[in-house]
Amino acid sequence: MSWLQLRLDTHPDQVEALEARMLASGSVAVTLEDNADQPVLEPAVGETPLWQQTRLTGLYPADTDMDAVLTSFPEALLANCAARVEILEDKDWEREWIKHYQPMRFGERLWVCPSWLEPPEPGAVNLLLDPGLAFGTGTHPTTALCLTALDALPLSGAQVVDYGCGSGILAVAALKLGAAQALGVDNDPQALAATRENAERNGIATSALATALPGAAPIPAWQGQAEVVIANILAGPLMELSDTLLALARPGATLMLSGLLLSQADAICAHYAERIELHIAGEKDGWVCLQGRLPQGK
Repeated sequence: MSWLQLRLDTHPDQVEALEARMLASGSVAVTLEDNADQPVLEPAVGETPLWQQTRLTGLYPADTDMDAVLTSFPEALLANCAARVEILEDKDWEREWIKHYQPMRFGERLWVCPSWLEPPEPGAVNLLLDPGLAFGTGTHPTTALCLTALDALPLSGAQVVDYGCGSGILAVAALKLGAAQALGVDNDPQALAATRENAERNGIATSALATALPGAAPIPAWQGQAEVVIANILAGPLMELSDTLLALARPGATLMLSGLLLSQADAICAHYAERIELHIAGEKDGWVCLQGRLPQGK
């Protein structure tokens, strides 16, 4: 099936009206993107990221009368939008992903491999992972940094918490690298389901990996127990959740934080400084992973 897309280049003060018109005229989805290389990072809760030059793209079924759609917009609203209609060919996106998703190596021992390919090194630590809706396949720099850092840790027999687990890639990797137990926490039930599915795909025993929504069981039982606590989220939540993350760690535990830009590292380090000294453990494409160890006498 083919689709039609209507692209409009506009300014922030027109975005809301144009989006409403697109939806009212039959668009099944509207996306907003930067049209002037002006990134907006971590908008506050309830805010919509708007760029000084914003591009709206409305997706319409192929049989839509786009002339009628454009006529339905007030002429003044479209005056400076450079409106254009394009054909968007539908694809089998799963097969498109399969063509480009290849095994990836992290550190000395760890490989992340799609399940439809043979691992390049059968004797290595191979984590089988297929692309899905939950975040985390190893392709994003922050995930890659965490996987590399995990590979360098002595994880034999350890208890590991992956806070904001997404696909569960970090929790499952820790278990494959020798951890005894892991806890995956996420506020998205679909992410928890993906974590359990990926654990099963990799032969992880049900008893070795627990999953939970924030604040739910079995999180209380993990308080002060983890030798490694990982959070690959965003800079704002890393600050907001600092007490929660540190409460899960035992004295001498390793804390690993990622999902933040190099420009945000100093603020995160300063926020945690009274309780743990963090340093940059890795940097990739402007993203960093911070790591530190809690004092033994915490």
